[in-house]
Amino acid sequence: MGGQISVDNIHVVVVGGGFGGTAAAQQLKSSGIPFTLIDLCDAFHHNVAALRASVKSGFAQQTFIPYSKTFGESFLQGRVIRVDPVAHIVELEGGKEVNYSHLILCTGTDGPFPGKYNIVASYQTAIQKYEDILKEIQAAESVLVIGGGSTGVEMAAEIKTEYPDKKVILVHSHIALADTELQPCVRQQAKEVLLEKGVELVLGQKVCNLSDLEINVTHKNMIVKTDKDTEITTDLIICCTGMKINSGAYSTSLSECQAENGCLRVNKYLQVEGYDNVYAVGDCANILEPKLAYHAGLHAGVAVTNITNSLMEKPLKPYKPGSVSMLLAMGHNDGVGQFNGVRLPRFLVTKVKSKDLMLWKSWKEMGQKAP
Repeated sequence: MGGQISVDNIHVVVVGGGFGGTAAAQQLKSSGIPFTLIDLCDAFHHNVAALRASVKSGFAQQTFIPYSKTFGESFLQGRVIRVDPVAHIVELEGGKEVNYSHLILCTGTDGPFPGKYNIVASYQTAIQKYEDILKEIQAAESVLVIGGGSTGVEMAAEIKTEYPDKKVILVHSHIALADTELQPCVRQQAKEVLLEKGVELVLGQKVCNLSDLEINVTHKNMIVKTDKDTEITTDLIICCTGMKINSGAYSTSLSECQAENGCLRVNKYLQVEGYDNVYAVGDCANILEPKLAYHAGLHAGVAVTNITNSLMEKPLKPYKPGSVSMLLAMGHNDGVGQFNGVRLPRFLVTKVKSKDLMLWKSWKEMGQKAP
């Protein structure tokens, strides 16, 4: 690409260092385009493995990969609180401002720990947080998981796999488990795996006294009540519901571009409506497909390609969603999922994802060696 792109006055700011943000930063780096990657933490969090980090001692340190070793001075830690699309500036908490010629928003989703860890902190602090909840799980004789989407299903499976003698109960407000985008046969298979492992299922019921209870801390014999008058006694509650789009960076200045759920409306080139130099990637892009790390990486490739093409005055590349591919790790020894709409054998999902949760891939892409 050398000689074909003029990078004078070009500076791409990438907000959010998840799977989409790091993929975008890697491609900008290899293309020689000046950029700054901004994230809350000082390390990439391979949060596909976050749930296992909460049940397996020492595992959390493998899930955080320092940004500075990969991106050097092109990484900046902090929370973006405002985007100014007119002045082409992002403002960080504390008042620091960063100018951009192009902006890629990859702010992702937020939700309860341990599925998500979205605070300004060092990765050593984050690792300790996972070690702390591990101790709570170890201390509990029974664990109640609230929420039967993919996160809740995987969480229950991880606990029961690592600690088969513990009582694990999963409460879900619907009858079917896992993501609605999955084929019914795959969702049924997820249910069967949980039952095989010994997880107790309370389906079609919603917890109604959650505000009175403390989550992620072991207290013997807590009483959890549902809207169907069921009472469940447990020592530990882990919440896997309430996922929402991280829109804080752009909710005021780009409010006219937001959908009801907080996502940014984008065109087929992943440009935010009304702004040809602002892109949305991953969970915060209003695209009708599951919110997956895999999709975020695909989005990043399209966004960076289109920034490059715009600099070279070439046609932009559209993003085309494909068939749903999703793998659920049901502990290290089982898994269910589908690829391009076709259900996969459990042993294959176990080999491809469940065994090591694809950690090797992130360490390789970041150019570092796992501890």
